[in-house]
Amino acid sequence: MIYMFLMEITKFYSPNFDKKKRLNKNITAIIIHYTGMQSERESIKRLTSMKSKVSCHYLINRSGKIFKMVKEENIAWHAGKSMWGKYKNLNENSIGIELVNKGHQFGYQNYTKKQINKLVLLCKHLIKKYKIKRRLILGHSDVAPLRKIDPGEKFPWKYLSSKGIGIYPKKILNKQINYPNLQINRFLKNLHKIGYRYLNSNLKKKIIKNFQRRYRPRKADGILDLETMKISQFLSKNQK
Repeated sequence: MIYMFLMEITKFYSPNFDKKKRLNKNITAIIIHYTGMQSERESIKRLTSMKSKVSCHYLINRSGKIFKMVKEENIAWHAGKSMWGKYKNLNENSIGIELVNKGHQFGYQNYTKKQINKLVLLCKHLIKKYKIKRRLILGHSDVAPLRKIDPGEKFPWKYLSSKGIGIYPKKILNKQINYPNLQINRFLKNLHKIGYRYLNSNLKKKIIKNFQRRYRPRKADGILDLETMKISQFLSKNQK
């Protein structure tokens, strides 16, 4: 495929994966993470340590270099306890991509242009190869909203959507949408239609905040306001 000719991929395999191979048809999603560690070196060390019991299929560093850490036919250990739509344990049917970024704990950074450009190429290749739907390009915080906040509010979901990767609302506030009062139950029903799970938890603020990190990143405060409600209603009716 043309995208592969535009990418140089370095093999740096991790021992952390399920030995049983999976079929191409079982790969239906891409999950994007940040490493959340102080350096690239520490990130790779952890992703290849048998003690850590974590891994990913690909890692992209700050200069745009791509490392292949687990073969796509194997299940990497990146999503942990997770759900999205009809899927449980997203490790089984997804490709995990880690982006080197210190994360919120160590000094959250903007993603670099080189990093994002390579991510776009890699995602386009995977989407074509496995026929992955746009709505199944997800963040770790989408599939595990009570535990994870990556890739965070600085991740450029809007830009990726312009390249055909993932979903992002377009001019949502200029559309006339019928919406109820700002009721948390209605909001959660919208999220359920979109694919979110773990909605029975009493940690509603975490769920709202992670939704905002992706779709309203300039103000991810965990407060259900009119804009957040409108975005949820729009997305619940416009899944591809």
